Amino acid sequence: MERLDIRTNVEDEWIGLMWEAKQLGLSIQEIREFLQAAQQQDTRES
Repeated sequence: MERLDIRTNVEDEWIGLMWEAKQLGLSIQEIREFLQAAQQQDTRES
């Protein structure tokens, strides 16, 4: 049951983030590029 709650929370958070991105006029492609750049930065810092 705990696992289901975590999944629901993650899905709710993702929906919220997508809604905020839409309000800011960001496309999914722009978000992907940002996440890739952030991941590369994390890799370099590790």
